[in-house]
Amino acid sequence: MSHFLDRVETALRDDHLQGALHSATERLWSRRSAALDGLENSDTIRDMARRSKLGLLRDLAGNLETFEKNLIRNGIKVHWAQNGKEANRIVVEIARKSGCKRAVKSKSMVTEETHLNHDLLEAGLDVLETDLGEYIVQLAETTPSHIILPIIHMTRQDIGKIMHNRISVPYTDSPEELAKIARVKLREAFLSADLGITGANFGVIDSGAICLVSNEGNARLVTTLPRVHVAIMGIEKLVPSLADLDLMIKILARSATGQKITTYTSLVSGPRRPGELDGPEEMHVVLLDNGRTNILGGDLAEILGCIRCGACLNACPVYKNIGGHAYGDTYPGPIGAIVTPGLRGLENWKELPDASSLCGACREVCPVRLDIPRMLLKLRQTGVEEGRSPFTLKFIMKGFGMVVSRPWLYRLSARWGGRLARVVAKAGWIHKLPGLGGGWTRSREMRAPVAKSFQDLWKERGSTGSPTGGRGKNG
Repeated sequence: MSHFLDRVETALRDDHLQGALHSATERLWSRRSAALDGLENSDTIRDMARRSKLGLLRDLAGNLETFEKNLIRNGIKVHWAQNGKEANRIVVEIARKSGCKRAVKSKSMVTEETHLNHDLLEAGLDVLETDLGEYIVQLAETTPSHIILPIIHMTRQDIGKIMHNRISVPYTDSPEELAKIARVKLREAFLSADLGITGANFGVIDSGAICLVSNEGNARLVTTLPRVHVAIMGIEKLVPSLADLDLMIKILARSATGQKITTYTSLVSGPRRPGELDGPEEMHVVLLDNGRTNILGGDLAEILGCIRCGACLNACPVYKNIGGHAYGDTYPGPIGAIVTPGLRGLENWKELPDASSLCGACREVCPVRLDIPRMLLKLRQTGVEEGRSPFTLKFIMKGFGMVVSRPWLYRLSARWGGRLARVVAKAGWIHKLPGLGGGWTRSREMRAPVAKSFQDLWKERGSTGSPTGGRGKNG
């Protein structure tokens, strides 16, 4: 059994995890639907946002060059990183040259991708996450399990225990009290930090600015109080203009948390200028590739249009049952099943594209209408072509192809297979199947086939009559 399947089995047996996931994802799902229903011309806006994001990819190199020029024009120092290690090294060097000792971070999935905290701590810097969810994740010494809500897998009782055990405060499971405790702890960090680190939700090309969205206000403190601000940004996170950014803002929060807009939407366009009272003395932007150009050149390029709202996770029946940690890397859910093999390679992540029912819910809820099922199928096809499918599955599919291509053999197999299934069934249900079928019956039952098929009934009643007993098409 693979490591992925081990994690899945563990998640499915965890009733506590199941309860937390189902409660949170259902709540987010209903909020998203209500929020988008209230957005006038939402379908048109989604179509325009898709064209904007995917249009940029046709000349990503040229757009990045323009973005770099406008960043420099605004007094921002630009760095390019081929991979995560290089990005982390750049941040460490900036900290050393600037004499920074303590860093505060706002929520950033890209720094989770590069494992930045680990390298900063090894370099001797004190690092603190300031997003409340990420702060809890850091205290628990674990990783986020959702793109938007890092602790979606936890209950308030879990959080109370973590804060009691890790920072020695009295136990409480009151959300208000827990937030107050965190606020006191984080306030001192904000005031003493000399390095602020953020991601970037979007990079606005024509303005040479980065956009940050949050609900807690911590991103603004991270970008204004420390002497040095470093933003790490995936090279795909561009929008052409403020007008395009407006489209993204309208659909991002609605898709992510069901809000019309996040509480704080900030545009950061450089270090403090003469006469300004706040802001950093230096601002750096690290543009990270880390496998993105490889994705751009292949059949998965569309995934670079993702705006990281997390809606596909909340809609996915697989994610809602196994959670984020089962996926084993930074990005979980349907988006992670594409991004992770795209960035890391398919060899060690071949199970992820199979972790989907292909129901299409992810495509339906995606605010920029990414065809996620198509890309998952492409990865599955690649896995087969590279010989990564289990031998037993290859054997079964070859046999299945031989049977269904011969009508007489298909009818014979269906007839005798149905009889055998009814023999082993109890009260019309099959509780245990052999071989690969055992994976299905480990967590569910299968209905036994009926004695007469649709075709049998059709023949009995005549091809012009209704097999359901009606009066045909003119009845």
